[in-house]
Amino acid sequence: MHPGRALAIVVRPMISLQSYVRGQWIAGNGDPVTLHNPANAEVVGDVRPGGVDHAAALAHARGVGGPALRAMTFRQRAEMLKGLSKKLHEHRDELIEISGRNGGNTRGDAKFDLDGATGTFAYYASLGKHLPETPWLTDGDGVQLGRTARFWSEHVLLPRPGVALLINAFNFPAWGMAEKMACALLAGMPVISKAGTASAMLAWRCAQIMVDSGLMPEGAFQFLAGSVTGMVDLLQPMDVVAFTGSARTGSRIRGNPNLIAHSVRVNIEADSINAAVLGPDTDVDDDTFTQFLANVHLDMTQKAGQKCTAVRRILVPEDRLDEVKEALIDRLQATRIGDPLDENVRMGPVASQAQLDDVRAGIKHLQDECDTVLGGPEAMDGPGYFVRPTLLQARDVGVAVVHELEVFGPCATILPYDGRAASAAELVNRGGGCLVASVYSDDKSWVHELVPAIAPWHGRVWLGSEKTMGHALGPGAVLPGSIHGGPGRAGGGEELGGLRGLQFYLQRTALQGDRAVIGRTYGNGESS
Repeated sequence: MHPGRALAIVVRPMISLQSYVRGQWIAGNGDPVTLHNPANAEVVGDVRPGGVDHAAALAHARGVGGPALRAMTFRQRAEMLKGLSKKLHEHRDELIEISGRNGGNTRGDAKFDLDGATGTFAYYASLGKHLPETPWLTDGDGVQLGRTARFWSEHVLLPRPGVALLINAFNFPAWGMAEKMACALLAGMPVISKAGTASAMLAWRCAQIMVDSGLMPEGAFQFLAGSVTGMVDLLQPMDVVAFTGSARTGSRIRGNPNLIAHSVRVNIEADSINAAVLGPDTDVDDDTFTQFLANVHLDMTQKAGQKCTAVRRILVPEDRLDEVKEALIDRLQATRIGDPLDENVRMGPVASQAQLDDVRAGIKHLQDECDTVLGGPEAMDGPGYFVRPTLLQARDVGVAVVHELEVFGPCATILPYDGRAASAAELVNRGGGCLVASVYSDDKSWVHELVPAIAPWHGRVWLGSEKTMGHALGPGAVLPGSIHGGPGRAGGGEELGGLRGLQFYLQRTALQGDRAVIGRTYGNGESS
């Protein structure tokens, strides 16, 4: 047992989570799905999957929530987001405790999730206060279509008169919900938010706080603690679906016959085999090398590796291999594992028994083609869903499983390469499309060769150098000013990215006609 594993079991009453639908909290029905404290496997609550009238919930959002939101200006909706941010922050300490008890998050990991949520609300509140008082946004400059300026065109963005179904993952119950909600609500679209089941207690409590605040108009926000199965079959052309989770589930949603028949917009954020690339110019004493080690270690251990942006493949020049392995081993072995609410613990358990089984099976699968540098799938002593930080090294850097299997836990694989940018790009792009790649080098010519080769396969490329030391959040942080998403196996979607994040929830329409009407009314964001 690691010295940080001592756990204090505190008996608390079990909580049955409710859904918030049509202005009221309702209990579910059907066989309960139990919720656990991942640190000791104690049952802390349950979720009952049924009991929600999906058609009525959708009708309430479209008929009540949508009109109420669209009656507000962008600036008024921004004030609403600002208030939601403040309300959640007021309950920060309570929410941190819940995040540890049902999500297995250390205090640092819980703050990462919660501050990401409140920060995203605050960011979009700040953007929204600068938007026009009109119910639309203009998209680009107007253009002359005829031989004179009389025949004119403007593109405008208006809220879609439907509902946004937001299906969230278990790993970021607060942040994941907030990043979708912020964009949808500011755009003027009501939301139905589905929590990831394993950690649903935190999302449920956040939902309670936001509802009790009274800041959102009736019907603008509904919350599902249970199943969303069947709701996608009821969606209509003006509705949208934003999903975060496995590629398998994402494919099922995207292929739903009803969504296809009605051309319902779908945004998917799925699996990602993200890579960190160490450039051949770095030295063990360089700031760039230090950033590389710190960020890789953080990505492997923060939230027990359960981040969609975490590093799964570590590309290291062959002549730096021993130095990197030694340095990473030292950092990983020094990571204190145990009760996530202990201030001295730096890595907690994975979120559930199912997640533990999946992570252990994935490590075993990778071990068929990799040597184990540190850790492994063997069970740790004591209760809870703990797994050791595991560092592997591929025997053959081109073997398919390393580039195709995401172990959603504290596991990463080292891939030695010859130091050439072209070789690194070829390996990185075998991930088939990723959320983020991180590159560490002070050789500008090498970076300028690598980045254009990998950028089309990624939603984001993070560049670490001596200039970013002490000034940059790591590549694992999803910041609302940049897009979050990626091509290919990463789902092909985009979220956030400043005002770009609103466009998924708005309809772009080209208006054509007399410039005296269109240009003056829509062209500058103010009615004449």
